Amino acid sequence: MKNIKINSNKLSRRGFLNTTAVLAASTLIPTLNSCGSSKLIGKSNEKSVLIPNSKYAGVQIGAITYSFRDLKGGLVETIKACSDAGISSVELMGTGVEDYLGAPDSKKVSELKEWRKSHGTPEKYAQLRKTFNDAGINIHIYKWVAGNTEEELDYSFKVAKALGAIGISAELDESNARLMGPVAAQNGMYAILHNHYQYAETNFNVDKLLAYSPANMLNFDIGHYFGSTGLNPTDFILNYHDRIASIHLKDKTGKNNISQENKNQVWGQGETPISEVLFLIRDKKWPIYCDIELEYPVVPWSSSVKEVRICKEYCRQILI
Repeated sequence: MKNIKINSNKLSRRGFLNTTAVLAASTLIPTLNSCGSSKLIGKSNEKSVLIPNSKYAGVQIGAITYSFRDLKGGLVETIKACSDAGISSVELMGTGVEDYLGAPDSKKVSELKEWRKSHGTPEKYAQLRKTFNDAGINIHIYKWVAGNTEEELDYSFKVAKALGAIGISAELDESNARLMGPVAAQNGMYAILHNHYQYAETNFNVDKLLAYSPANMLNFDIGHYFGSTGLNPTDFILNYHDRIASIHLKDKTGKNNISQENKNQVWGQGETPISEVLFLIRDKKWPIYCDIELEYPVVPWSSSVKEVRICKEYCRQILI
């Protein structure tokens, strides 16, 4: 597959928006090509039932469900949002999951601990996984822990495994690297550590944090990295690709932007080299999840679902 030549390594916002309406409509029509099309799986009341597929040219485009934080309907609405946006794999935020599964109020600490120890609890998580899977959505990362003791972390990784995740994501810091990595390894999973502006700190040493455990991996946020350091994230990915489990995609201005430094932007209006990153992962065939994290403000006449769908189509145009 030949690389697509794009000026400044990103799609023109105007050029992209000229095709957005057509592309958005096409996500509702089942097609038979192999480049991330939706699949027609049956009919209900004479309406087609579509399963999303957002894997393009071998690159799995997903989203962190934080992107739908404006929605108030809990997991049911989150699943619908993912489906409507055409997203087939997610990093699932754990907020509200225990409530959905019938756990006691978090203020009732003793009762909650007993509920977590119940033999039926893992089955509830397995059923939740099935609910997502039946909608065509996989959970590849779970962003939640029950606490920071070894017992609580062990429980958390077992829950994440029941959901079908490869690991748990958390902030990239000394404590998480030291505590989570060994427990992740015991469970055959990953501790996937997310960066904000750490790489811009003078004495920050990512190698030290990764060295705590071979199960320590990175959730590399290319927007935060570029916005805070001004460095091209593709260079970092080349050096650390074997320790990167997932990438957060967003568009930001860079550290050296003289008018608006390190600010979230509508995709195509920022300076983050999203195209370069996706080309690299596609061409190297690295098994790295690429997740949309919607952080720019959503205008009143749009919605988080529509914006995630637009971001997904942005990636699709780059990759195919």
